[in-house]
This record gives sequence, C-alpha cells and structure tokens, in this order.
Amino acid sequence: MTKLLNDVIKRAIKCGPVPKMRNWRRIKMTNRTRAELAMTFIETYCKTPEGKHVGNPIKLAPFQECFIYAIYDNPHKTRRAILSIGRKNGKTALSAAILLLHIIGREATQNSQMIAAALSKEQASLVFKLAHKMIMQSSELMDLVKVIPSQKILTGIQKNVEFKAIAKDSSGGSTMGLSPVCILIDESGQVLGTNDPFIESLTTSQAAHEDPLYITISTQSPSDADYLSTLIDDSITSQDPHTVTHVYAADEKCDLMDKQQWKYANPALGIFRQLPDLEDQLKQAVRLPAKEASVRNLLLNQRVAQEALFISASIWKNNSAEPDLSLFRNPDNVVGMSLDLSARNDLTAAVIAVENPLDKHVHVIPFVFCPTQGIEERSKRDRAPYDSWVKEGFMIPIGGNSMDYEQIATYLRDKLDELGISLQVISFDRWRMDILEKCFEQIGAFTGVERVPVGQGFQSQSPSLENMESLLLEKKIHHGNHPLLTMGASNAIAVRDPTNAVKLDKKKATARIDVLQAAHQAIYTVSDGLNSGNIVDISALVG
Repeated sequence: MTKLLNDVIKRAIKCGPVPKMRNWRRIKMTNRTRAELAMTFIETYCKTPEGKHVGNPIKLAPFQECFIYAIYDNPHKTRRAILSIGRKNGKTALSAAILLLHIIGREATQNSQMIAAALSKEQASLVFKLAHKMIMQSSELMDLVKVIPSQKILTGIQKNVEFKAIAKDSSGGSTMGLSPVCILIDESGQVLGTNDPFIESLTTSQAAHEDPLYITISTQSPSDADYLSTLIDDSITSQDPHTVTHVYAADEKCDLMDKQQWKYANPALGIFRQLPDLEDQLKQAVRLPAKEASVRNLLLNQRVAQEALFISASIWKNNSAEPDLSLFRNPDNVVGMSLDLSARNDLTAAVIAVENPLDKHVHVIPFVFCPTQGIEERSKRDRAPYDSWVKEGFMIPIGGNSMDYEQIATYLRDKLDELGISLQVISFDRWRMDILEKCFEQIGAFTGVERVPVGQGFQSQSPSLENMESLLLEKKIHHGNHPLLTMGASNAIAVRDPTNAVKLDKKKATARIDVLQAAHQAIYTVSDGLNSGNIVDISALVG
C-alpha cells in the first residue's frame, strides 16, 4: 500500500477501530482473523461481475480491506457500518460480495434472513443482479445457492439463509414479517430528510437478534439534515464503539482540479476507478459551473445540494452560538417578532430577534407550534422527528387535530411575559394573519406594537434574505442550532428572478423551511434600519 493511500484511509476513519492492516494473504488459514477469513472467502469464490475484469477473481483494494477489518474484527462487535465514497468506486460490487459472505460464507447464520434495500426498484435490484452474476460465474457457488430471479430471492442451501432485495417504491414501505439479521442499504444518501419510515421499519425489525448488523455503502447526502448525514454526524459525535464509519470525501471548497483531493474521495483511483473518466468529468465541471454542485456531491463525495442552497452548512455552523436572553430583556433594545402562519393542521413559526448594539450581532429564538394530535403521522410525512422535538421542548403542541390560533396567541403573550420580553415590532405574511390578529385583540396581547406586513415575492423577500446572508458571512447571527431552524437552513433553496432578486422556494425545499422564513424577516426588522425612526411597510414600497 502506498503512503498516500495510507493517509487516505486514515483520514477516512471517523468512528470505530483503526484496523491493523496485515498482509493476510501470506498468513496461514489457521492464524487468520475473522475479517481475514471473510476476505479469503470473497477473493476465493467471488468473481468480478462485470466490466473490464469480468470473470476474474475479486481482488480487494486496501480501503475495502480496511472496512472489512473494522466490521468483523471489532472487539466491541459492529452493529452499524457506514462506508461513504464517491461514485464508481465499487460500492455495489462490495455490497454483493458481503451479501454472499452472509448467505453462504463464514458469516452465514442458520435459518436467518438478509435484506438489501433501496428507495427504488431499480436500485434494489442492482445488488441482487451483481450477486447473481457472481454466483453464476462460480461453479462452487452455483451448487450452494437457490436463485429465484423473478422475486429477487437468493437462498443459501447449507444454512437456509434467505436473502431478499426490496424497494420502498415497490413495497409501499411495508416490511411486515421481516426479521433480518443483516441489512444492506444501498445508496442511503438518496434518502431526503432526517428519517424514512421504510428504513426505520427495517432497522427496528432486527430487534429480535442478539448481534444484528446494519451496513450502508453510499455517496454522501446533499444536506446535513438528510438521513445519511445524521448517521455519520451522530457516529462522529458519539464515537459509539459498535459503529464503524469510513467517509472518503474531498475537503470542502477544494479546487476541482486538485488531484490529491480526487484520491480522498476516490480511493479506488488507479485500481478500478478510471482516472481519465474522472478527470474528464471534473474538467467539464470547471468549464460549466452549472455542473459543479453535482460533481462535488457525486464524484468528490461532498455534501453539496444539486440545487442552489441558500446557506452552506459550514456558514450556518459558524453562527451556532447560543442567543443571549438578557439582550431580549433590555428595554433599550428593539425586539422584533416575525410570524409564518400555517394551515390549521400544519406548522406555525414565530421567531423573535434582537440586535446587540455593541457588536451588531443578532440573536434569535424560535417558537414552533404544531397540532397536538397526528404528530407521528406528520413526522413520517415530513421525514423529521417532530415527536422527539416535542418531547425535547423544541416544538409546542397546540390544540387537537388542528391548529388553535387563540392558544398560539395566548402562549406567545404568556411566554414573552414570563421571559420579561417586550416586543416593538411584529412582521408577518398577510395570509391568515387576520385570524391571529383577532385572537391577539381578544386577549389584549401586543397592543401598541407596530405591525409590518411582508409579501412572499422576490421584491419583498430579497432585502431580508440578503441581509441575513451578509450577517451569516460575518458570523453575526446567534441561532443556538435550534433543530427546526437548522432543518430549514439545511434545505432552503434560493431562486432568483431576472433582476437578481432572491427568494426561498418552498416547493423545491426537501424539508420544511417555515422557521427560516420567519427568522430572516425577524432578523431584518431589528438589524436593517427598520427600528430607527419610522417603521416601514416593505410591501407598500414595492407595490
């Protein structure tokens, strides 16, 4: 193994044991470890299923050996294994080889079940097809596996291990009756949102097993708020000894033509990842900037949305300091609140903001409301852990099946009174605001507070979004990493009109951005001159 490849592997290990790489092929069988015996099976019985070297015995690359060592020689026993890597680095072929290891190899468990899952039928069938091709190319394996191609089922005859390839779009998300000891999730980076009911039901179906194993091999997700990103980040933070996480990715904002960065995301480069193909695609991205986001995500394995994200993950993280409550209580400071109202069965956001007069930093605190009933259903629909956020106090359940605006009005009045906060300005989108205003009037809340109606078009939204962008770049926002605000920031898609004015497109966002919509307007009311002199109705200025 070259020194560079050693460095590439070391930097990729984010969680789990750092394996001691041995020249295992020269070690006697009786002295080989569990991982080395697994690799022996793969290289002895598994043939390259397609491509230039089709039919030749598989030769594991060092980064693949490292991943197998980490899984099977982990002294704490591995329960979850994550390998994230750029495209065309043998992800699916490795998955197929590991699959056969658990069907007819040394990792086969008597009368057990294995699952390979993906979001689409086509993706789910890829692992099955490659495993089937490996079987058909080996006379030894052909006699040990019963194949039912039409149902994507493989059965290891010796230990009665059944394998199924299932897809979310063909199963309707149903996993009834499944109890797999091992699950392979192919391209989990395609799962948008923090969770997915289909994958969640698969992982919970493993509860009956003492040593279940969950493996996912995928290119990274575009967003920090997506499923695979949350798994990776949680493993890095927790350093759970039962989790193995290897991430091969180029550095953020690296030069597209930096060849060392290519290696960081493509450790198979020069082995079975072809350099000319990779180089051609990266050169094209340099010439055509519209392709850059896609290339960074798929080839350099970076978290880059293929749409234009309004806020980059790194910039948002640089502004995650906790808000200072004393600034909101200071009567000399202007406190603004912005509202993003919802239909009666959805989310409503109220965000308060204040500017520190000394350093011009803006501090924000969100209040997010949802109907009390149906939280679990909305969690599944929006692919977000609303139920957990309610328990942790980040969301406020209101009413029953629908949103109760009177309860929202009462909560905001009582909560701000409790915190000792007085408002000077409220900005809002006009939609349904007449209902909430009647509730404010009935309970005598926020009388004498200036109101600023704000439209949702380019001209109305652009000033506040540009203001928020400038403050974020200067690290002058304190958002405290509130999960619903972060969810919006991680998924907000910016679109522009011919005049280069900007707004956020809710239809293109992969998760709800209601809280961010309220936040950028609240920030604007206290940081861009609206609090000096007369309050200005922005929508009136733009007609």
